[in-house]
Amino acid sequence: MNTPAAIIQNINDFFDIYAQTLESHNAKGMAYLHQIPTTMLADDAYTIFSDASKLEGFFNQGISFYRQLGITFIRAEVWTKTDVTSRIANAKVTWKYNDALQQPVYSCDYQYVLKLDKNNQWRIILSVSVNEKERMEEWKAQHP
Repeated sequence: MNTPAAIIQNINDFFDIYAQTLESHNAKGMAYLHQIPTTMLADDAYTIFSDASKLEGFFNQGISFYRQLGITFIRAEVWTKTDVTSRIANAKVTWKYNDALQQPVYSCDYQYVLKLDKNNQWRIILSVSVNEKERMEEWKAQHP
């Protein structure tokens, strides 16, 4: 059984890996970090992905958008981690997106529900976008 300290470190490591995977434009790797089926939820939409290749396609669209914005550096700041059960956790993360000069492009907040798989590796089962759409729209308004 994992101790709370081990779970906290594992979740921090997980989001570091996720950020590196996103930064390297590895859509297949990003899809791998999700448990299928996985759900993505926002105020105005939700999508359930029951096929890893469709999730990978979704991430490829996001990668294209990040390239258009000039995003090259991505960091995750894990703010809170809560054990729901011994194998399920909730995490609040702020994503920071920077350009090639390490200047901020935008940041946004997400909430995640993660579950340990049979190999004791974290996988995302639910992603909740708290404010990414609003933050992107703010950035676009400032950079027409």
